[in-house]
This record gives sequence, structure tokens and C-alpha cells, in this order.
Amino acid sequence: MPLLEAEPGMDPRVFQIVSLLTFLSIGAFARDFSISSSQIALTFLSGIATQCFFLKRLQLPHVGYLSAVITCFGISLLLRSDSLWIHPLAACLAISAKFLLRINHKHLFNPANFGVMIPVLLLPGSWVSSGQWGSDVALSFIFLAFGSWVISRAKVGTLSWVFLGSYLGIWALYRVFYLGYEWSVWMHQLNSGTLLLFSFFMISDPKTTPNHSLARIFYAVFIAFLAHLFQYYFYFTNGILLALLLASPLVPILDRVLSAAQFEWNKSTSKTTGEKNNEETSTIPSTQILGSPAAS
Repeated sequence: MPLLEAEPGMDPRVFQIVSLLTFLSIGAFARDFSISSSQIALTFLSGIATQCFFLKRLQLPHVGYLSAVITCFGISLLLRSDSLWIHPLAACLAISAKFLLRINHKHLFNPANFGVMIPVLLLPGSWVSSGQWGSDVALSFIFLAFGSWVISRAKVGTLSWVFLGSYLGIWALYRVFYLGYEWSVWMHQLNSGTLLLFSFFMISDPKTTPNHSLARIFYAVFIAFLAHLFQYYFYFTNGILLALLLASPLVPILDRVLSAAQFEWNKSTSKTTGEKNNEETSTIPSTQILGSPAAS
């Protein structure tokens, strides 16, 4: 059950933007994140400009800016670098991937995850600061509250909770019961802001997850397993982010095996205004650069 309830008829992305803005503000003023205002500004400028470019180039309606803003928030919250150009490049790559890497009218990769991980894997001087949130129980509660609020609006709460439960369950089975760790060490995982941010605001993106509810459950458990494999066997510090990146191509296969209707943002928003949000259902004319129908 969601911890917070919101008025019906609102676009879930509005609540997500409010939540992410809150987290970024907490990080900037209370946690002293190692990201400059210039890096943040360039991230948003690049992301929104890239969205605008593709909309104009592909002659699509001027939609999708809410999703672009959310992607820029995700990059600003997670990605760190020692230069000014990596953040705007990451935003450009993330938004471009929405248009260029698609299967069956769906994004192949989560845009924010793609924008963060490509620089981390390929560009020197890029990293994800997993410990930047600290281990504040109160902050973890804020993450859970806002996260529960957002996923309740987007109707994808099952995937977030299954992933979080699977990740913590695997951790308990291996680390507590097999290796003999104390339960206090397990509880420490719940205070990870990066884990909670990933669970409620990245893996839960309804446009990059399987359509069928059973497929989403399998997908969440599989990513939790991969995350542990990368983080504790291969000692990759950002195991959950790498797991999502590598598991994303599995989504089209799951959609083919277990078919279900695709998520559409306009179905989760109010119909009273008479204005249909066609961001994710618009088609690109066949004469354009992608050569096949797709959505923004």
C-alpha cells in the first residue's frame, strides 16, 4: 500500500519530478554532493535540447519533455565526473537512445541507466558515488515514501517491491545464513539511498519493463540475482546498475513469450482535460531516419 496518496488524474511523471527534485536538493544542501551547478545545468540543457532535436527531425508532436527531465534528474543524482562535458554527453546519449534503440515501440534501455553506465564503463574520470547518501534511516524513509507514492501513480509498484525483496532476500540467504553476517549488516542495506533510488525510480520505469505482470516478476528477480553476481563475485561496485543495463535486452523476449498490453502514460492520467498525452504512442513517419514506426 502506498505510503502517500495523491489526487487522481495527475501524470505520474509530475510526482516523480517533484520527488527527484527533492532528492537532488537534499543532496546539494544536506549531503554536499560532488556535482557542480554547472554540471547540473549542462545536463538539463543537453537533455532537453536533444529531445527537441529528435522531435523536430522526426516531425513528432512536442511531447516527451517530462520524461527527458526525469532522465536528466537521474543522471544528475547518480553520475559523477571530474569534467564539465561528461554530464551533457551522458544526457545526450540517454535521450538519443530513447529514439534510436527501440524494439516494438519500446525503449530498449532505461534512458537514465544507459546515460550513466556508458560513461562509467567507457570514459575515464566518470563514476557513480554509491555512498553519497550516507546511511541515514530518516533519509531512507523519505526514499521509501516518495518512491511508494510515485510507483502507485504509475501502476508498477509490484516490480519495485519484488526487486527490493529479492535483492535483500538473496543478501540475507548468502551473507547472513551462509556466511554468518549479523542482521545489523543486512539492515544497513536498507539505508542505501542508491539502492532505493534504483528500486523506485529506475527499474520501475514502465516503458522499459516487461508488459506482463509475471514477466515483470521474473525480470525483477533476475536483475537482483545479476546485481549480486556482479557486486559480490566480480566486485563491480555498481552491480545493480550494470545488471539493469545488461538485462534490458531481455525485455523484448519476455514481451514475446508473455504478451500483454503496453503501458501508456495517457492511460494513467486524467481524461477530463480532453488532451491525450501521445508521447509514447506517436509514430515516426516511414520516410524519416529510423525507417520504421516508433515512439518518442
